[in-house]
Amino acid sequence: MAAPMLSRGVLRRGRALGAAAGRRSLLSAAYVDSSKWEKRQKEEHSLADLAHLMDRTYERQLPVSSLTIARFVDNISSREEVDQAEYYLYKFRHSPNCWYLRDWTIHSWIRQCLKYDAQDKALYTLKNKVQYGIFPDNFTFNILLDCFIKQNKYEDRDCHWNSLSSSSRALFAEYNAMSVVTEIMLQESFDEFSTQLLSLYVLYQYLATKSEHTWEEERNLGASLLLTGLKQTSTVGFSSQLYGYAFLGKVELNKGLRAVYNLMPLMWTPGYLNRALQVMENVASSSGDSKICKEAIDALETILQSVLEAKPGPESTEEVKELEQKSQCAESEETEQSKAPEYYSRFKELYSKLHSLGKVESESPLTLTTQLVKEKLPACEVEDIAKHEQKLKEWEQEQALLIERERELREKAKQEMEARKLAKASA
Repeated sequence: MAAPMLSRGVLRRGRALGAAAGRRSLLSAAYVDSSKWEKRQKEEHSLADLAHLMDRTYERQLPVSSLTIARFVDNISSREEVDQAEYYLYKFRHSPNCWYLRDWTIHSWIRQCLKYDAQDKALYTLKNKVQYGIFPDNFTFNILLDCFIKQNKYEDRDCHWNSLSSSSRALFAEYNAMSVVTEIMLQESFDEFSTQLLSLYVLYQYLATKSEHTWEEERNLGASLLLTGLKQTSTVGFSSQLYGYAFLGKVELNKGLRAVYNLMPLMWTPGYLNRALQVMENVASSSGDSKICKEAIDALETILQSVLEAKPGPESTEEVKELEQKSQCAESEETEQSKAPEYYSRFKELYSKLHSLGKVESESPLTLTTQLVKEKLPACEVEDIAKHEQKLKEWEQEQALLIERERELREKAKQEMEARKLAKASA
């Protein structure tokens, strides 16, 4: 009963944020506006002609140029053509020129997916980035995140959207937004403060909306919270670090250390719960006014108590025998298990110390993050928009140089062909 009530509270807060800022939810209209992008100098081409050119080029086992795939993406005009573009992005990624997929093509691809209601394709190619070469910049990540954050903007044709309840829609939307945050984490792209704010908002919305998680979800949540938290020295930052280390420590104990760091941007040394306690110690000994949210502290305590209360059954006894035959890595994980009583004792001491110093924040991380978004995001937007407009100019210059180079190469090839014809005729 508590979970649905909490979910409704989360949704009310999410709508309130959008309404208070003129349907901001979360980025402003100026940020996501595509008019400047649409007005840029763009070459008009027939997709059928471009598709024929690329097919013929691949058949001759020759490389397709980055300009050709860019023109194809730029000239998308329907949902069906998004599907065609996905195919050619895949083909290009598996061609000799795969390294030359341009940043503006990636941005254009995401824009086109959002424009033609193909958010599922944007997310699919992002999650399968190695197969499609989709590695967006922060600005592109932000507009995609904002798309999934907005209520009533999430649609998956395979999920019978209209038949879903409002709470189910919210959960589905948060899952998609969470998937984007996971990709930002895997690409280690939490460089911009705006991306950090949006990601933290999604993470805490997701935690409040969904109470049960698989171990993979806990690992992704933990890594995302940790990496965003490390970028900040505020109460939200320290709370995120603690939350992240707690989740990762749980995965380390239950699934082993390798499950934590494998294919993840995380360190491979054991002791994630110990690092969580170190965060508490750092805040307790700091002279600033930063605190740690009680919600994050409670999450760590729950994990520590579950370790202490776990009793080995018949299957666990067999697993212990198997552990004896494993590598040194497995032994370190068993050592972490044995340290649980010590960790819990330290936890109680640190919690008491934080409480006596007035460094336990009663407000939830979601509430604090929402406040932070309201206060800081508008200023971040101004800076981001300025950077993006400068990047647009750089992209236009780079594209113009490539077009000129293409023209020169075609002219040179034409001259060489005519010279060969003359030589053949004279012979």
